Order: sequence, then C-alpha cells, then structure tokens
Amino acid sequence: MSRWVWMLLGLLPCGVMAADSGLIDAARRGDVATVSRLLDGGAPVNARDGRGRNAVLAATQGGHVEAARLLISRGADVNAQDDIRDSAFLLAGARGHTEIVRLTLAAGANLKLTNRYGGTALIPACHYGHVETVRVLLGSKIDVNHVNDLGWTALLEAVILGDGGTRHTEIVRLLLQHGANTRIADRQGVTPLAHAEQRGQHAISALLREAAARQPKKPM
Repeated sequence: MSRWVWMLLGLLPCGVMAADSGLIDAARRGDVATVSRLLDGGAPVNARDGRGRNAVLAATQGGHVEAARLLISRGADVNAQDDIRDSAFLLAGARGHTEIVRLTLAAGANLKLTNRYGGTALIPACHYGHVETVRVLLGSKIDVNHVNDLGWTALLEAVILGDGGTRHTEIVRLLLQHGANTRIADRQGVTPLAHAEQRGQHAISALLREAAARQPKKPM
C-alpha cells in the first residue's frame, strides 16, 4: 500500500508526515542543514506537499542552489511536476536559475518535458531574457524548434515577448546559431522577422534576415 493511501486512511505516523512537510519547507527556505538532517533521519526525498511539489522544486522556487544540489545528490526527481506542471528543471529554466539547470541536466532532466503552456524549458528562458540559461540549454539536445500550445517556438517567443534589447538580441543570435528555423510562423502565419520588424527590433531583424537567406524556404 502506498504512503498516500496510508495518509488518507490516517494510518501514517504523524512524525513521518511532519518530516515530509518539514523537508519541503526547509528546502523552500534554503535551510541546507535542516534538509540534510531530515534526509539523514529518513524523510523521503520525493515526498509531495498539498500542491504536488517535491523538495527540489520548492528549493528551485526560492533559487536555493545548495539545497537543490543536496537534494539531487540524494536522488530527488528533477522531472516531478506539481499541480501546475512545474518541475525543478522547467522552473529553473523559466526563472533563469542557471546553476540549477546545470544540476538538473546532469541528473537526467527530461528535455521533452513541457510546462502548462506546452513549452520546454528553453521557451520561457528565451521569453524572460535569461541569456546564460539559454546558452546552457542549447548545449543540450533540447529541441530548438519545439512549438508550444500558443503556436510559438523559442525564436517567436524571444521576439514577441522580448524587449528587443541586448539580452534578447543575444538570445536570438544563440537560437539561430543552434538551428532555430526563421521560417516557422505563428498560427496567423506571421514569421519571427515580420514580428521583429513590426516591433522596431532592428538588430534582431538584421540577424533574422541574414539567417533566413541561408535557410530553406519550407520549415524543416
């Protein structure tokens, strides 16, 4: 019988449930010493709270690198998703917690895992202008041309939701360098170049024109 069934029946010892919730709370606060003590005392590393979070996701929400590192070293599931489909890997990408992204990749992050918008970790990292996080993710085998539930690739998201400044220009350059297809349009048929031109993103437009001239006319 699973731990969750025992909890529902009220048969799981209170001390065990307290240790589970204490571990997640300690991870949320970045309290490495308490995390270590609770794990040593037998607290399950992948216990979930009422929101479906495990401890490593709670640590990631706070950007607590050392807590995340310890939990991962003890077997935390970096792909476990909560009630809103966040995981440690996905959230680290979206928040720009680059070191946690590295840790989750080394721990076997699922590159095909998607968030509640159907996007991989790369897409929101591009949206929010997290240059180093994007660089690390592009060093993996993540799909640079994945299309989310809005019909946007990482390239489209960087242009549409970015500010056209230095960070987003560098992200567009990195995406193109790693094979982003400039000819994949949104659901209305608008290409990344057309969006960039509409928004007056001159540096990005220049990069896209140059890349488009080198790419095949049909989306890959």
